[in-house]
Amino acid sequence: MKITIERILYEKKAVLRKLMELYQYDFSEYTSEDVNEWGEYGYRYMDHYWTEETRFPYFIKADGNYAGFALVREIEDGYSMAEFFILKKYRRNGAGRQAATAVFEQHLGVWKVSVIKENLPAKKFWRKTITIYTGGNFKEAGRSWEGAVFTFRS
Repeated sequence: MKITIERILYEKKAVLRKLMELYQYDFSEYTSEDVNEWGEYGYRYMDHYWTEETRFPYFIKADGNYAGFALVREIEDGYSMAEFFILKKYRRNGAGRQAATAVFEQHLGVWKVSVIKENLPAKKFWRKTITIYTGGNFKEAGRSWEGAVFTFRS
């Protein structure tokens, strides 16, 4: 399976919005979020990815099919993985690791990846992915409100 990332053009924002709903549905297992009166979770930063130069939206594709997305923010000292999502059918076969690596390579510098403390599968995924990517050269710190923050250089 060939995994690629592709910058999301404004014209494809509706596709990202639909994938974001799936992501937030999955993520609701770890949060108190609920759907709004229209039956949607919504994502208040969606438009910022086309109005702010420090935000970078990417589709993740598997053999040309939508497999997820990565939303990257440029922060004061590097980059942050704001949101990262892989559809369930593409999980556990290396697609997420390949996609994350491609995103890290797209934005060279210092990275911070934060995981809320309740999301243990994500913490395991990021620890393994970043360990492989950096050869173990990263820092993991805990914050009570975030859970874990992985810091490394791409």
